[in-house]
Parts: sequence; C-alpha cells; structure tokens
Amino acid sequence: MAIVCYGFRYMPNPQLIGPLPQSTPADLRSSSRGRTRDLPPDLLKEASRRLGIMSLLAAVLWVLATVFGHLASRAISPGDARWMQLGVQDAISVASVLVSLALFAYTRRSQRDPRFILDLGLGYLIFTALALSLTFHWGATAGSPVFPMITWVGAAIIMFAAIVPSTPKKTLIAGLIAASMNPISMLMSRTNGASAFGPWTNVLVMHYPDFLLVGVAVVISHVVTRLGQQVSKAREMGSYHLGELLGSGGMGEVYKATHRMLARPAAIKLIRPEMLGAANADEAEITVARFRREAEAAANLRSPHTVEVYDFGVTEDETIYIVMELLEGLDLESLVREQGPLPASRVIHVLRQVCDSLEEAHTYGLVHRDIKPANIHLGRVGLRHDFVKVLDFGLVKAVTDTTADQPLITVPGQVALGTPAYMSPEMALGEKVDGRADIYALGCVAYFLITGHLVFQAEKAFQMIAKHLQTIPVPPSELALHVPPSLERLVLSCLAKDPKDRPQSAGELARSLALIDVNPWSEEEATQWWAVNRPA
Repeated sequence: MAIVCYGFRYMPNPQLIGPLPQSTPADLRSSSRGRTRDLPPDLLKEASRRLGIMSLLAAVLWVLATVFGHLASRAISPGDARWMQLGVQDAISVASVLVSLALFAYTRRSQRDPRFILDLGLGYLIFTALALSLTFHWGATAGSPVFPMITWVGAAIIMFAAIVPSTPKKTLIAGLIAASMNPISMLMSRTNGASAFGPWTNVLVMHYPDFLLVGVAVVISHVVTRLGQQVSKAREMGSYHLGELLGSGGMGEVYKATHRMLARPAAIKLIRPEMLGAANADEAEITVARFRREAEAAANLRSPHTVEVYDFGVTEDETIYIVMELLEGLDLESLVREQGPLPASRVIHVLRQVCDSLEEAHTYGLVHRDIKPANIHLGRVGLRHDFVKVLDFGLVKAVTDTTADQPLITVPGQVALGTPAYMSPEMALGEKVDGRADIYALGCVAYFLITGHLVFQAEKAFQMIAKHLQTIPVPPSELALHVPPSLERLVLSCLAKDPKDRPQSAGELARSLALIDVNPWSEEEATQWWAVNRPA
C-alpha cells in the first residue's frame, strides 16, 4: 500500500479551515462508545507484536530454567545420578516451550484482528500460570513451610496487564483464573499422594497475595485503556479519526484516516511547524496564511492524475494537516528500486499522465517544485491499472508569490523547497521559477525510470546542486538498453540548463511524448503486470 503523503502528530483541539459536517447526538454517543471500547488499531497491533516477543522470551526462560535446575541438582548432590533423569517438570517445560513458540509464530504470520490475538494472549497467560504452578507444587516435599508468598504466577499476571493491554473486565476474569492455578495445583498434588503443604486451608494462606495482585493488574489495565482513549481522542482531526501509521518523511508523517460519518478512507498528512521555516510566532502565522491560500488553490485542481484533496486545516499549535484520498499501489521510486528500469513504452505512458496533472497546475500559475519519483504514485483506479497520481500538491507555490524579500521555504538537507537530485538550476539559484522547473524535474524522473540511476551522483546536497548547474548529463542510452533515440533526445532537452531550451509547457511535452514511435503500453500489459507483481 502506498499513500499520498506522510503524517501524524498529537493534535489537541484541531481547528478546521472551512465548515464541518454537523454530528447528531446519536452519532456522538456512538463514536464515544467506540472510543472507550477499543485502543487505537496501531496500538493494538503493536501490543500483539509485544505478545509475540514475550512468548519467545518465555520459551527461552523455560529452557534455561530447566537446564539450570538440573545443573543445580548435580551441584547439590554430586554423586546422585538422578539429576540426569527427566520428570514431570521437564515435560511441563517442553510443553510450555512448544506453546510459547507456537504463539510467537502465530503473532508473526497471522492476519487476524489484533484484538483476537490479544484475547489469545489471555489464554496463554492461564496456560502459563498452570505450568508454573504445577512445576512449583508437583515436586514439593513433605514438611515444606507454608507462608503467604507472591509466586511467578502473580508476576506473570502483572506483566501481562502492563505489556499486553486488555479491558479491565477481561483482565479480572483471566487474572482470577490464572491465580487459581496455584490452589488447583496444590490440590492436584494432594490427589497425587503428596501432602507437602498440610491441610487444604493452607491453599488460601499461601496464595492470597497472588489474588491481591489481580486487583493491581485490573488497575493497570484501566490506566492503559484510558491512555489509549486519550491517544484516540487526540487523533481526532476535524471530521476524521486517525488510524494506523502508514509512513513518514522529511515534512511529517501519514496516517490512515476514516471519516466519522462516511465509509470513505483517507490519508492525513501532518506538516510539522518547524519544517516550514518559521522562526517565531509571527512568521508561523504568515506561513500558515500562505499555506492556506496555496492549499485552497491546490484543492481546486481537477485533473484525474492529481491526488484529490478532501480537506485541510491548522491545529492550535500551528501544525498543518491535509486530508487526501488513500491510494493503492506504490510510488515510482519504490517501483524502480524493486523492479529495475521500466520499458520505454511504460515510461512514456507514465510521463504523459504526469504532464496532464502539471499542465492544469501550470495553467493556474502553480508550480509543484518537488516533482520526483516518490511523489508520483502508480496504482489502480477503478478498472484502470498503471494510473498515475501526482502527490504533494499541498506544497505547490504560486509563481507570483516569490519575491526578493520572500525567500523560499528551506528544510534540513535542502537548499530550497524541493529535492536536490531533481532540482532545476534556476530553483537552485533561488531565481523566480515557472512551470519549466517542473519540466526539468520530470526530465530527471524520466532519466531515473529509463536507467535506474539518478541524472547525477553526489555525496552532498551542494555537490548535487553544483552538477545540476554545470555538468552535462550522460545520455541514457549509455546506461540502459533499448532507449529510443527520440525519447532520449526529449529527456535530454528537458534537462537543458536554460529553461528556454526545454519544452515550454507540460502540454508540449505530452504531445512530443505521443509522437515517439513505440508500441503503446496497453491496459492489458498493465493488468498482467499488476496481477503478477502486485496481486490484490
């Protein structure tokens, strides 16, 4: 799954720019009940992974305890050969190791709901409590002292409550059953002929501390649940509720989101204030106002190849969020890294769709400024495959906004808004740019798709920029096979240092691409490729 951008951050009391749908009291009560019932999905998933790690650690501890137990018996009675004999405790250890490893494997491979896995973990707690108590009581000798104690069963109950979250009710039930394993094991040992602990009343005297720990576990479970609810509430962004984290990048992170009243999934990108170059509150206010104007313009773009913006807003701490359509597929950078260079027909198919998106933006005087493979998404839309969506139009810049006293936004590792490996010479120099800067960047993208290599290689950002300013690119045909000469000439013309020597518009570039004499990349080929490489 690839997504439109990157973003989640704690957002107290977000304020949307624009009207919000009205929620009925019934909707709010339903939403509230849902939040109190469950932890956020990503926290549940992470908890299920912790359960797997805990079970693996338990398997290791069972092995070590068994081995060291035998070695201790040998050290106590050097001449007694019984330390080598296997008994009931060893069988219990073997069974516990197998069950623990099975649970670890299940948590790593199962696609089940994390809630089911965590419920399974409560069953594992009860099994572990039985194994621990049987190991302790089965080998007890007559005359063993009886006094209140906290056993490993009580410790396991506390650890599960803190590490594997569950509802207080489930924790109470599972904890009481687990704590009961010690008394049950004592009675089982008496039935087996052992009476090491005297009359049955000693059962309560010895193990009531474990039952008290169940109450502590319930309190811990309640605290963990409340913390999860607070996280869930903090993730409410206007009419959207944030779900699992999908990715992160230089300007923020992305979370999957769901509209409270609609079934439509979305992706929310959160842009951190410090990444917008604001040094103080006044600059932050100016930056947010500028973003609002630019986001409104980007939201009006209607090309089917531009990612759709559903909503945008600013929180009280000046963090910007953009709600966009959730896409299925992958970006071009991931595609080339995984599959290698693309055939010329497919490259042309992709570039023409990007041009459709850029042409509309340029017509409205908007320059993307960060065209790169990671911002071009390829996937399925409806019944069409290899459908292109250009991402991150929330950070486009109006041509008329760049003035001498209004510098470009800078971010760590970048000289100006953009990526050095795909930055046009005029942008690197801080000059006023137009749509031809995007044409240059798209030429860099085409070069990467054809060859699998960047136009220029450099260790430092300033070295990369210097090459864009001065160095002539190596022709793609020297790095890749089967590059049509007309396509190579067109790509190199996009990479011209002087904007006047490039195609003068995205529409002109699209028309030139259409004239290249290659067999068109068909929907049938695209469907077959996705069926083999990216099955549903």
